[in-house]
Order: sequence, then structure tokens, then C-alpha cells
Amino acid sequence: MGISRPTYYYKPKKRKPEDVELEDIINDIALEFPYYGYRRVTATLKRKGLIINHKKVHRIMKDNNILCKIKKSFKKTTNSAHNLKKYKNLIKNIIPQRINQVWHADITYIRILTSFVYLAAIIDA
Repeated sequence: MGISRPTYYYKPKKRKPEDVELEDIINDIALEFPYYGYRRVTATLKRKGLIINHKKVHRIMKDNNILCKIKKSFKKTTNSAHNLKKYKNLIKNIIPQRINQVWHADITYIRILTSFVYLAAIIDA
């Protein structure tokens, strides 16, 4: 048949009625507070008198696809609100025809163990 013996005989376990009730409560909390993650939902359940392991809450939220998305922090590195001269984009409509006609340059930060280092890249377009 092409499948292993344990896979052939496997029967999924039925969910306990208290787990179904817990799923409903977690869904209600997630609908009321859509930006709550599993830790806050666990704390809310604890305030309501339900002591449930945070791993179980996380698993239920993951199975029901109600985990909130984690917002990554963004460090703004450009300050355009200054009084310095602003230069025009001279290569906006140019299509390079030969080598060394247009170069692109950029600088970025790279985080290392204790600080940042700069990376300057220059590319022949």
C-alpha cells in the first residue's frame, strides 16, 4: 500500500467536551480583543478563573488560526525634514547602454553582537 502500519491503524482521538468549551471561550476573547496574543489570552482566562497552560492556549489559537501577527519594529534611518539642498534624480529615465555609465550606491546598517557597522554598496547598473 505504501504507508506504514501505524499510519494505517491510526485513529485520531476525539476532543474532550471541556476542550470544545475552552475553544469557544478563547474564540470569544480573540474576537473581543483581536490584538491579544496567546499570553494575554492566557492572562484573561486566569482572571476569569480558568487556569490553563499557556502552551495549550497557544495550540488552540494556532489550530483555529487566531494568533495575532507580530509587528516587527522598524528603525527610521532617514530624516527628510531638513533645510539642506535636495538633489534631483538625474538617472530617472536613463537606460544604461555601456559599462560605467550609471552607478548605484547605498548604505545600510548591519547589527553585530554589541553595535552596528555600516555597509556601503556600489553597483554598476
